[in-house]
Amino acid sequence: MRPSTSGLTCCHSGSAIAYSAYTFPDTLVHTTFHDYYVALAVLNTIISTGLSCYSRFLEIQKPRLCKILRVLAFAYPYTWDSFPIFYRLFLFPGESAQNEACTYHQKHIAMTLLASFFYSAHLPERLAPGCFDYIGHSHQLFHVCVILATHMQMEAILLDKTLRKEWLLASSRPLSFLQITGAMLLCIIFSLINILYFSAALYRIPEPELHKKET
Repeated sequence: MRPSTSGLTCCHSGSAIAYSAYTFPDTLVHTTFHDYYVALAVLNTIISTGLSCYSRFLEIQKPRLCKILRVLAFAYPYTWDSFPIFYRLFLFPGESAQNEACTYHQKHIAMTLLASFFYSAHLPERLAPGCFDYIGHSHQLFHVCVILATHMQMEAILLDKTLRKEWLLASSRPLSFLQITGAMLLCIIFSLINILYFSAALYRIPEPELHKKET
């Protein structure tokens, strides 16, 4: 199992912590959803890592299901993390939806959707096999879009932190250092357990099937 899987899924928890602190809509602050938002994001990270690892075992027998699980492993924690942003931009815009950060939030969502498209559609190499093996492959475009999306996300969070500072200090209840550290440690520990478990499971695969998977 690739360590990048754990890194990407832990990134979801980091996003949830930042969103909880700086970008939550005014009307959702101090609600039950806000109170359990980060805890459920951590749980999503653990489940997501397990799904991503498990999908590797289905590549030969059930490639379509493998692809669905792999996309789901990243799509559903992203959807959970981004729900406060969707709510703020599209469902119930309040004062917090009127600042400059919203433009970056919109660009972040657009780049994330574009990255998902390249990851799942395998374009343009499907249209011209062999022409995009080194430059222009969908996986390369996927990573470029993810980098741009991350940049837009960071700019949006920093702007929210700056523009909403006074309101946040007066109205919000930030997570403590121990809560943040505990959340990230749980993500790392359980994600590593997932990876070690599924890596060990590779040794239980019959030898001919393992060679077939490697080829």
